[in-house]
Amino acid sequence: MENAKTDPKGNMKSDILIIGSGVIGLACAYELSKRGASVTVIDKSEPGLGCSYGNAGWITPCFALPLPMPGMMLKSIKWLLDPLSPLYIKPEPSLFLLEWLLKFLQAMHVRTAQRSIAALTELSKFSLQEYSKISQELGDPFHFTQKGLLMVGQTQQGVDTAVQEMNLVGERGIPGKFLSDSEIKSLEPAITGPLKGGVYFPSEAHAEPFQVVQALAQGAIRNGVKILSSTEAFDFTQMNGKITSIRTTRGVIEANQFVLATGSWSHHLAKRLKLHVPVMGGKGYSMILKSLNPSPQIPILIVDKKIAITPREGTIRLAGTLELVNQDFSINSRRVDAIIHGSRQCLNVPDNPEIIELWRGLRPCTPDGVPIIGYAKSFSNLFVTTGHQMLGLQSAPGTARLAADLLTGQQPIFDPAPFRVDRF
Repeated sequence: MENAKTDPKGNMKSDILIIGSGVIGLACAYELSKRGASVTVIDKSEPGLGCSYGNAGWITPCFALPLPMPGMMLKSIKWLLDPLSPLYIKPEPSLFLLEWLLKFLQAMHVRTAQRSIAALTELSKFSLQEYSKISQELGDPFHFTQKGLLMVGQTQQGVDTAVQEMNLVGERGIPGKFLSDSEIKSLEPAITGPLKGGVYFPSEAHAEPFQVVQALAQGAIRNGVKILSSTEAFDFTQMNGKITSIRTTRGVIEANQFVLATGSWSHHLAKRLKLHVPVMGGKGYSMILKSLNPSPQIPILIVDKKIAITPREGTIRLAGTLELVNQDFSINSRRVDAIIHGSRQCLNVPDNPEIIELWRGLRPCTPDGVPIIGYAKSFSNLFVTTGHQMLGLQSAPGTARLAADLLTGQQPIFDPAPFRVDRF
């Protein structure tokens, strides 16, 4: 199936054009291609080299929680003033940042959070099941492993947080079990240091995030999708409430429908269309170390430090922190050191660990912690799917299913209302 043609002027034409080849964009492309849709994907870089590359690799519905949770007000203010806290905002004079923060604080409401958790949980539960199917379809190219996940608390407050989250998601069919310090260390002997307890979620999974994106790309290509790398979109042509084409660094591309799956770049690109997409970049770090002795076999979240630990083949990944920034990709060595120091309190991390790879990237965060998935009211053929905060990998197949249903005019499997573009 040929999905991209050229018009008499030499412009490329496509039915559905997806801007962005991260896990969200390529999951959408793969789902649409299975339905026989004609799809082209473009990206200014290579598939999966943005935020999708360095995340923890968790497929964990137990973390289907929005960033602004009730009761976080005082904690957030304290964190925002501490450059080494799990959540930090880089001070800068910005009206966009101020508006984003005000909406963020407004979202810390019980009813808002309940609606958000319900929506995120449905996406994530579906995605966990779908990843198992995709892994089988594509020959397990991304090491889909279902060993569960441990949340460990070094303080009573950390344990209470883990139990509270277990109860919240337990109401939505995600099983979890409280464990004592000794029970945790019996289940995962690599954990050292004093603990107050924690929670084990037995059904959660993890995978190699970059390999997930590569697998989705190869599956989409086999189904006829055309992927154009090093192709940056910088402007749009519009007429009568529709987008007719986009201008890229590799020429003009026309399409019937356009999908904006551009992560933390979405706000900047949407401004070209005078469209308000309040996505703020949340900088996170991850690093790959040589396997420890002993090395964990189950993914771990150190609740008090918000540090994610993921076992890999021959190595281990540490990830954490969230800095709300405006397209700032600089590396803060103090935050890198804080991840290593925090991990050392739980694992046998050496004093000067050999870091094989250090990564930082921007997670796309909306003020209410729920992704934007739906048509923009300003343009009848512009579809937006972005703002997945730290849940991009774990919710990508669910997002793709909802997006594909709406793009192809089918009855959506999920209620699209919580994700609508114009809710801000």
